[in-house]
Amino acid sequence: MPTLQLRAETECGSTHYSAKYIGQAAQTACQLVQQGEHAGSSTYPHRYNNYEGFEFEGLPGPFYEFPILASGEVYAGGRPGPDRIVIDETCREAGEITHTGAGGNSFIGCSGTE
Repeated sequence: MPTLQLRAETECGSTHYSAKYIGQAAQTACQLVQQGEHAGSSTYPHRYNNYEGFEFEGLPGPFYEFPILASGEVYAGGRPGPDRIVIDETCREAGEITHTGAGGNSFIGCSGTE
């Protein structure tokens, strides 16, 4: 199992996520991607096509998105909320994105994601 680097905390809209929580969510997403499984009966993690054109620290992709929750719980299925962590297929953390403040079903970057 790949080891993930601890990323900095982030803000998605008005929601703050600690570095520890981001790391936990990324680790869960990584395990599910590596096992070819999903959280509960959801479709997450699933392929993220990056239609918005984020740079994601220069990583080439492919990318996977996985919900991050304002409750601080690691996503296990159900309603995903607006915020996501993005990892690549080798489990490197690419960034965090949100539907909050974006038009339609698109995303904007959370703090630290360009």
